[in-house]
Amino acid sequence: MTDPATPPAQPASAVRIDELPDGRKVIHRDVAANGARFHIAELGEGPLVLLLHGFPQFWWTWRHQMGALADAGFRAVAMDLRGVGGSDRTPRGYDPANLALDITGVIRSLGEPDAALVGHDLGGYLAWTAAAMRPKLVRRLVVASMSHPRRWRSSMLSDFRQTSAGSHIWGFQRPWVPERQLTADDGELVGRLIREWSGPGGGPDDEAVEVYRRAMCIPSTAHCAVEPYRWMVRSLLRPDGLQFNRRMRRPVRVPTLHLHGSLDPVMRTRTAAGSGEYVEAPYRWRLFDGLGHFPHEEDPAAFSAELVNWLKDPEPDR
Repeated sequence: MTDPATPPAQPASAVRIDELPDGRKVIHRDVAANGARFHIAELGEGPLVLLLHGFPQFWWTWRHQMGALADAGFRAVAMDLRGVGGSDRTPRGYDPANLALDITGVIRSLGEPDAALVGHDLGGYLAWTAAAMRPKLVRRLVVASMSHPRRWRSSMLSDFRQTSAGSHIWGFQRPWVPERQLTADDGELVGRLIREWSGPGGGPDDEAVEVYRRAMCIPSTAHCAVEPYRWMVRSLLRPDGLQFNRRMRRPVRVPTLHLHGSLDPVMRTRTAAGSGEYVEAPYRWRLFDGLGHFPHEEDPAAFSAELVNWLKDPEPDR
């Protein structure tokens, strides 16, 4: 196993993909924030919309939304989270509070006063966190396929069905084994998870799955990708985890759009839908019928339309 601090081997060929599906070219840059270097892909001009990927993906998961956002007059920026894609693989710093500071630090490094945060899966967990911790830097919040952190914690501890749905997270607690499994056979497990977690209509196509497999096989990526989940479980009863849970009592006070696939096998609809109690601002829940854990890739047109229309609405309703 490669040391997590070791720089990735030639990540550009695997993750710095220049062309979007519509043929437009994105701009790739590295920005410094919170003591590390982060890779971003950028398209368009206007108010900043910062896109945060989940597991087991990287910035490219937002390839369909970036063009739609740019066409709607937004500056779409998709970042690679710490340890993933083209960003630094640091030996530590994978707790959600620090990862949220990565995100708000990138907003500042981009020279923007604030951003609309759009997060999927782990990116959604961190978007909830950033909105609670640094509300002045978050203009609006969009979360897909993820509950509020407090809702996640209580469900994983008390709801057997959610505990079972999140069984991969428990599996991540073993040392070294998950890393080896994720990179074995050129990332075969990554492709299997994406297909199993997608709805019956299908998720990312074979070509996209191959891109995600290659990205996970960049040295140290698998280790860094599972570290946040190790913290989330191992800290449940530790002082740092209890302190984080208390900090998340602070309500979200920015307009929030919550998107979810009705057939998501990883995050139960019942678990996610209870997150509205932590929002003291206009909150809109949108359930995509028949979609799984990757609604932004399973039906990108519907997802992008919902996202853009809500971001352009000057007064989103509750």
